[in-house]
Amino acid sequence: MNNPAPAVSLSAVPSRRGTTVDLAVEIEKRGFSGIYCPSFGDAMGLCQSIAERTNSIAFGTSIVNIYTRHVQDYAASASYINEISGGRFLFGVGVSHGPMNDRLSISTGKPLQDTQKFIHSYKEAKRVGEVPPIVIAAMRDKMMALGARESDGIVFANAARSAIAGSLERMNENQKPKSNFFIGGMIPTCISNDREAAASVNRKTLSMYVGLPNYRNYWKSVGYESEMEQVEAAISKKDYGSLPSLMTDKWLEDVSLFGSASEVKEGIEKWYETGLETPILVPSSTNGGQFKAFEELFDLFT
Repeated sequence: MNNPAPAVSLSAVPSRRGTTVDLAVEIEKRGFSGIYCPSFGDAMGLCQSIAERTNSIAFGTSIVNIYTRHVQDYAASASYINEISGGRFLFGVGVSHGPMNDRLSISTGKPLQDTQKFIHSYKEAKRVGEVPPIVIAAMRDKMMALGARESDGIVFANAARSAIAGSLERMNENQKPKSNFFIGGMIPTCISNDREAAASVNRKTLSMYVGLPNYRNYWKSVGYESEMEQVEAAISKKDYGSLPSLMTDKWLEDVSLFGSASEVKEGIEKWYETGLETPILVPSSTNGGQFKAFEELFDLFT
């Protein structure tokens, strides 16, 4: 592998938070390029622990929901984490998803306008200290253009590899981003010599996402209209058990990584070739949970 080791996604669940922070220390020792914490659990709390326990690795949120805390409060926390880490923190934000926000009794609003307003308010926050770079979740052209114009980076999640290069080309044509602009992407990853079992794990991981309208609309726009229409038909019938069978091999290979160690390594290189500067692997395992998945990931880069 000629490119640097990728970054990884790390989340902490109740009763395993201490061992998760220990795992972050090991991730740093192993030479991965970053640790990015998704919205499951307390991403900001985990990032504070990572700041205190690690020394050199870049890390951040990928992402936190802009609607769940006041921007001034977020800015104060982000500034604190960044300061105690020596400037290693990237503050990743997004609007999450309508159905998820509905469950929290949160009004989603207008994503582009709300994200732009949040960025401005964050940068203008008073009496919080220096705020770290802000990165926004983006999948389609308008949000990517906003990111290039207003923020310090963008992060994809479950994007189609085949569409990345074109998306980045259009972003650069419409709005040249500043230097040191972060371009990351979260990629479901399962390593196993039993390729079908690994594919099954990724299908299970992605079942939640195909249930979200904004993801389906994105995948339709990049060439998977037939697949997503079949998914929508199944959802309309509440036939949720059929969803994995509707995720074609072509689609799954485009949005995730799975298979043997050599297949996953080759796949990571292909993601780099698209212009994705920081692949963020989201590891799962056919034989256990997050900790087992990281053991397999460590073996991949040993």
